[in-house]
Amino acid sequence: MTAENAPHGGQSGLAATALAAMGVVFGDIGTSPLYTVREVFGGHHPVAVTPDNVLGILSLVFWAMTITVSMKYVLVITRADNKGEGGIMALTALALRTANASPRVLWLLSLLGIFGAALFYGDAVITPAMSVLSAVEGLEVITPLLKAYILPITVTILVLLFFFQRNGTAAVGALFGPVMMLWFATLGVLGLWNVLQYPEVLAAINPWYAIRFFVDNQGLAFLALGSVVLAITGGEALYADMGHFGRRAIKWAWFAFVFPLLYLNYLGQGALLLHDPKAIENPFFLLAPSELLLVPLVVLATAATVIASQAVISGAFSLTSQAMQLGYCPRIQVKFTSEREKGQIYVPNINWLLLLSVIVVVVGFRSSSNLAAAYGIAVTLTMMIDTILAFVVVRALWKWNWTYAALFLLFFVIVDFAFFSANVTKILDGGWFPLVLGLSVFALLSTWKLGRKLLYEKLQSESIPLDAFIESLATGGPQRVEGTGIFMTAEPQGVPRALLHNLYHNKILHKRVVLINVVTEDVPHVPDDERVRVETLSAGFFRVFVRYGFKDDPDVPRVMDLCATQHGLRFEMMETSFFLGRETVVTMPISRRSRMAYWRQILFTWMFRNADTATAFFKIPPNRVVELGAQVELS
Repeated sequence: MTAENAPHGGQSGLAATALAAMGVVFGDIGTSPLYTVREVFGGHHPVAVTPDNVLGILSLVFWAMTITVSMKYVLVITRADNKGEGGIMALTALALRTANASPRVLWLLSLLGIFGAALFYGDAVITPAMSVLSAVEGLEVITPLLKAYILPITVTILVLLFFFQRNGTAAVGALFGPVMMLWFATLGVLGLWNVLQYPEVLAAINPWYAIRFFVDNQGLAFLALGSVVLAITGGEALYADMGHFGRRAIKWAWFAFVFPLLYLNYLGQGALLLHDPKAIENPFFLLAPSELLLVPLVVLATAATVIASQAVISGAFSLTSQAMQLGYCPRIQVKFTSEREKGQIYVPNINWLLLLSVIVVVVGFRSSSNLAAAYGIAVTLTMMIDTILAFVVVRALWKWNWTYAALFLLFFVIVDFAFFSANVTKILDGGWFPLVLGLSVFALLSTWKLGRKLLYEKLQSESIPLDAFIESLATGGPQRVEGTGIFMTAEPQGVPRALLHNLYHNKILHKRVVLINVVTEDVPHVPDDERVRVETLSAGFFRVFVRYGFKDDPDVPRVMDLCATQHGLRFEMMETSFFLGRETVVTMPISRRSRMAYWRQILFTWMFRNADTATAFFKIPPNRVVELGAQVELS
């Protein structure tokens, strides 16, 4: 079932799903009016507040939202669902299904996907800092006396937000949609009030004003794109969160509610600037027709930015979990915060690292205007990667002819590259931060993937064929003892290293030996009736093949229950022992050649030693586990 065809219970169900989507999907892009116009006309490369410039910028904002968000993401890329799931991991998995592609092409596509995923963590740090800080800065509009309290209040809100993560979002999730609906309605009402005063701004929808702005300003217009892009940051979330709500609900919420109200607010800010250019100090909050409305507006804006931040934090948790399942990240602790919704998870290590990074960003940049210089470059690069991967999908999987596929690639890459290149000018002003953070995460993910590959090859080269080992038992062998021995193995055709070590040290073998091989597929979920396959071998040996999707939660005791109910292979836990290999990776001397750079060896060794145990990851009862260690040197 695709995201387009997912059931929604008729029109009422669609409306309810679209309302819920507002709290998660549109939080980031929905808070962009807080800072976009102010940054264009009062940021690091300010545009003069003239009628032509205001109409030109408003036209650029409209067409940026139309081309990038509406056309590219909502109408095209959201059709590329991996069994209903979206996001760059799902898009990468689809692109890697390209038939007859060379290993080098697949490797490059995989690297693009990993790099795009790594850049998301930069966005996960910048978004909470930027959005909450810009909302709290509304206090300065109420009275300049509150300026000194902006940073402490911002940090306090962010600390509370991250501390709340351990409780999960289920308790407040029902409030997200209504609060964001009120937020978007407020955006529309404030915008409409000012547009009615100066309706001439409606002409900005005409693309001629955007073209004339470029002709008249040239170099400055190019720099202005670096601020205009703030209006579409969060557009990629439409695709990333598709699995929660379905394409249809997201499409209707965007076109029928979010897009019109968002742009109406931008038009209102433009109308305000035409009337009072000095309003550029904070055009969003000055939209309020009365000072009495400022305090509730600041409170509502803060609530909206907290919701937007919650969505991106949850996205970082989900991405980390997917990366672990696909073998790009070492095992770390994941806690499930809802008994009903398996997608609601909490990853403590990521949570505290994000909090530390966000506080450093807020204290270091000190204002949303300074943060705007760091915001955008990671998002635009991710959007360009999405376009390239989507081109592979529409050409290789959807079978578009070369002309249409090339036009798709050319059109959207030109737009994406224009925004990205405009943001490159921000690197020295703070844009380096999300790039450095993204590259650091990319180094971690790629190093872990390469290290695991080399480790697997090393262990496989030293393994003994399982068939030959079982045949040798017929001619005599170790003493067989009562009970069941379960061995986790990455190579089902070979004898697990833990089994050989057990024989070497204990000189015994259980009467029933079960080898469990776990594989993660490039699909989000695998149903229970397709999860387990049991193969009966001779001499009391069994092979159990287990399949998980990259969003499933590994659970070996659950697998044992499925073996019993579906295949008749029953286990008595008190008579079962789990034998796990506990390898210790040793770094090769720098003088010896290796397929892994020395710095990567050190990094992989550190990650390997600090990874969560297989016992916790697979939910194996710890009192039934025997770990057998060995040193391994990567070649």
